[in-house]
This record gives sequence, C-alpha cells and structure tokens, in this order.
Amino acid sequence: MVDKVILITGALAGIGRATALAAAREGYKVIVSGRNSQIGAALEDDLRGLGAEAQFVKADVRKESDVRGLVETAISRSGRLDVAVNNAGTEGTPGPVVDQTPESYAATFDTNVLGVLLCMKYEFRIMESQGAGSIINVSSTMGSRGTANASLYVASKHAVEGLTKSGALEAASFGVRVNAVAPGPVETGMLDRFTGSQDRKAGLLASIPLRRAGKPEELADAILFLASEKASFVTGQIINVNGGRTAS
Repeated sequence: MVDKVILITGALAGIGRATALAAAREGYKVIVSGRNSQIGAALEDDLRGLGAEAQFVKADVRKESDVRGLVETAISRSGRLDVAVNNAGTEGTPGPVVDQTPESYAATFDTNVLGVLLCMKYEFRIMESQGAGSIINVSSTMGSRGTANASLYVASKHAVEGLTKSGALEAASFGVRVNAVAPGPVETGMLDRFTGSQDRKAGLLASIPLRRAGKPEELADAILFLASEKASFVTGQIINVNGGRTAS
C-alpha cells in the first residue's frame, strides 16, 4: 500500500472517478475536485468507505483562484502533493469548422487547455519545492489524429500534449515527471454525448481493433502506473490506451 497524496480534477464521473476509487484502494490520500458539491460529497463518502483519507474541494479549473485554492487545500491538509491527475475536460460542441464560434472555442479551450495550464502552474510550484512528484494529464487519442466534426476538441487535446511535453522538459530539472494518458473511446457519459446515438456509437466502436470501448477502470490503471515508481524513468510521454486504434 502506498502512502502518498493524489489530487484529481474532474473526479466526479468517468475516468476521474474511477481513478479516485482505484487510488483509494491502493492507499493514497485522495483530494478530488469538481463543480458539483452534492456529487463531490457523495464521492468523498465513497472514498472514505474504502478506508482512504479523502476530501472533496469544489473547484472550477477555468478559474485561477479556484485552482490555487485547490492546491493550497491539498497542501494544508496533507503537507505535500505527490501525484496530480489533471483530468477535467469537456467535449465542447461537436460540429463542422464553419459552425464554430469564439464562444464555442472558449468553452472548449478554457477547460481543456487553460485548466491544464493553471493546474500545472500551481502543481509545479509545490512539487519543485519537494524535489519530486508525478503529473498525469488526460489527453485523447484524438490529440494525435484529426477527426471530422471535432476540430476544437482535437485541437485542445493537441495542446494538452504539447503542454505535457514542454512541461516535462521544464520539470525534469527539479525531479518531477509529467506524462499524459490518451484514451480511445471509453464508456462514459462523454462518449454517449459525443456520438449522439447508439448507431453512431456502434460504428465508432467497430473501428477499434479490440471491438469495444475501454472501461474507466482500465484508464485508471494506466494513470496509476504512470504515477508509480514503476514508471520512474518515464516522462514527457503520451501513453495511448485505446484498444489498438492507433496501431495502424
């Protein structure tokens, strides 16, 4: 069992929730954040039910004051920050490029890109003073390949991967590793919203060599591997967990 502190944004559903539960089972002290206080309190109870020290902090990663307060809360409660999982994200409004607007751009990039940047900014400050830490950003298989009618989401995940690699080069000098996990389709509410219908979802999954969507728990396993000492020589990498979708 580990005895480390993990902070997870976007933890109230899907991959974030699965990662929080898996971390609790492994013995982490878990700080989770999201924008819904009621769901957050229920998750906190679930984590404590697994025997973990846990706290929910309401935070919007688009707001610098919220991110700063979130990291400060983690430090004031636990004294250190060993692992940060920057998972908060949105699919935005899928559609053709010609239908996108400054508003749809901001709605996607403020969460997916600005949110990751702000989280890394304050996580770096703490981890540099510690001389150790691991940051895992959550990207997407779409971050390395174009997809029609998803231009803003794709572009935002390209940016997350660029932040990951640039951040890894900066943080290596003070002993902090920065990586990203890039999921393929995963059984989450986001996948259902993105595909819009069971037929479209089935068509997407037919393109996956393993012929199924991933499970949030499978992504949690990859995230916690990158967080662990088993990945101590891994930094600046984008780890695809996508059922073989990018194999060809």
